[in-house]
Amino acid sequence: MMHRNLLVLLALALCASAEDRLRLEDLIPEALRANPEILAAQKRYEAARQRPAQASSLPDPMLSLGYSSSGSPRPFAGIGREPTANAGVMISQEFPFPGKRALRGGIAEKEAEAEFQQYQMAQLSVLSRLKQAWYRLGYAYAARDVLERSRELLRKFLRASEARYAVGKAAQQDLFKAQTQLSILETRLAKFEQERRSREAEINSLLARPLNTPIARPEDLPAGEFKLDLEELYRAAAANSPMLKRDQKMIERSELALNLARKDYYPDYSLTAGYFNMGGMPAMYQFRADVKLPVYFWRRQRAEVAEQSYLLSQSKRTYEATGQSLLYRIKDDFLMAQASWRLTQMYQHTVAPQARLTLESSLPGYETGGGDFLGLLMNLAALLDAERSYHEELINYHLALIRLEEMTGLKLIED
Repeated sequence: MMHRNLLVLLALALCASAEDRLRLEDLIPEALRANPEILAAQKRYEAARQRPAQASSLPDPMLSLGYSSSGSPRPFAGIGREPTANAGVMISQEFPFPGKRALRGGIAEKEAEAEFQQYQMAQLSVLSRLKQAWYRLGYAYAARDVLERSRELLRKFLRASEARYAVGKAAQQDLFKAQTQLSILETRLAKFEQERRSREAEINSLLARPLNTPIARPEDLPAGEFKLDLEELYRAAAANSPMLKRDQKMIERSELALNLARKDYYPDYSLTAGYFNMGGMPAMYQFRADVKLPVYFWRRQRAEVAEQSYLLSQSKRTYEATGQSLLYRIKDDFLMAQASWRLTQMYQHTVAPQARLTLESSLPGYETGGGDFLGLLMNLAALLDAERSYHEELINYHLALIRLEEMTGLKLIED
């Protein structure tokens, strides 16, 4: 009877659940639409897009209204009689040296492009965390199922041991061993229950939902097939990585800033025009040009050029450091995915079937009184460990793929 029950339980483990399952593809649009981190990055980018027009604009002109009086401080005294008395208007406009406005606009444009890459990074980061939480939630359910099946089998073993003990065919220590193993399984179940609830809260947080919003069980995790090529991942990262693109934009921004600092050796100037009413006398007109003299260039402009040169060098080194870190992380996750996929194949097709057969073969001997209960428990523990390790390596495989997706922009997992 126990032998048949084991087969039934193992068969049920392979059956698909009829309940509605949570699909990852249903969560992604909601995250892109509602996640506050993504929305904040989007608004920062939209704000940055407004800066180039401001930076490349001329300074506001200056309008001056006034009068000059003769013989008395009262307004307009002496107008029409004295040549120094007048009332007039003047307007002046400051002009940066040619090329400065374009450079300032270009700097702001590069900063806006860098903010766009930050926006892309925020999207990839949130989606990566959402996918990881979804897969971890699925793993918590799968691990719980393994433990519950093992607990049910262990309870059957315990009942059989109690029956044998009642007739003097089993030792009391067999009962204690079974009860101890049941208690250990209960502690593990509690741990995975906590993991399940934490991952549900994380998903709700990423979707900007109330944290107690119910979350359905995810779809079963597919084993997939390992088809990654390391060189292809490197090329994709070089072409698609927002981190590299952001650092490249900052290099371009620093180059423009250095050119602008060099332009500061050349003077800005202002043009002023005025009209003065002289009463009955002929009107007076004025035109003036004012030029700033960069006479303190050894203190200001020279230091500014040196500063921007250092910042340009720093931007280039940052780009190199980002590239090196990205290559390492890609290779690390590639190797992790490769190893985990091989282990899932071994556990699924070799270790777990062998452990299952070993347990099944030990049952008849124990049922007839010729087997050892400790050996039976060890066989059950081996099967439990094989099934748990399979799901653990499966989640490690998917988590590595998710991180590779974030770094390369490739779609490596079907939603």
